[in-house]
Amino acid sequence: MIDIGVTKLAIIGAIALLVIGPEKLPSLAKTAGTLLGRARRYVADVKAEVSRSMELDELKKVKETVESAAREVEQSIQTGTADFEKSWAETTGMATQASSISAYASFPEYKHPHKKWRVKQGATPRWYKVRSGIRTNALSGAARVARFRPTRLS
Repeated sequence: MIDIGVTKLAIIGAIALLVIGPEKLPSLAKTAGTLLGRARRYVADVKAEVSRSMELDELKKVKETVESAAREVEQSIQTGTADFEKSWAETTGMATQASSISAYASFPEYKHPHKKWRVKQGATPRWYKVRSGIRTNALSGAARVARFRPTRLS
């Protein structure tokens, strides 16, 4: 690093005072301070971005290891179930019906009810509303005024 002590800073400040002048030195110092602050913020942002990318790489590696472990567990479960089904078929004498499709073919196929679940239906029947005089199609105030406004005779 640069070895700058208090004496060297005092010499640099005295030279700057002579070269720049006492009138422009405060504004120049303010500008230099703002630029230095921006540079520090930029460096901090770059450091944060680098650390985030490093953490992201580590998380990707962890994700890959977890996914590979999950695949291995899934494969071991599949092989275990295949072995179990094979041994079960051998012990029960269903060696000819080893496939699960033929074993469960006697059940009926599921039929969807096709109900309209999202259609809102009122609890009061429409015929009762008509007989008792309940309004089913309510108008807003502006629509009611527009509907019942008398027509001009010209």
